[in-house]
Amino acid sequence: EVTLVESGGGLVQPGGSLRLSCAASGFSFSSTAMSWVRQPPGKGLETVAILSSRGSPTYYLEAVKGRFTISRDDAKNTLYLQLNSLKIEDTAMYYCVVGQSRGKGTTVTISS
Repeated sequence: EVTLVESGGGLVQPGGSLRLSCAASGFSFSSTAMSWVRQPPGKGLETVAILSSRGSPTYYLEAVKGRFTISRDDAKNTLYLQLNSLKIEDTAMYYCVVGQSRGKGTTVTISS
């Protein structure tokens, strides 16, 4: 059974940083593509970043390019999303995704 548990969200001021983590189990983590998606309040889901099965970033949402970085630690079965230079419009629920599975999410709120 695939299990994904996100953490690391919180309330930060514009310009701040956060690192989201996704602890994964139930599949071959080191050889599986994964992604982060987000859902801003009142809006639909959007893919933020994708990491290939080989561990290389293959996609970033245009709005986050240069500010967010997706990575993983195969020894810890953990996917990360480093969020820098945060903007109010980054406020959203952030989810870790693999295949058709998605975690419960972690809330990121950017506010002054």
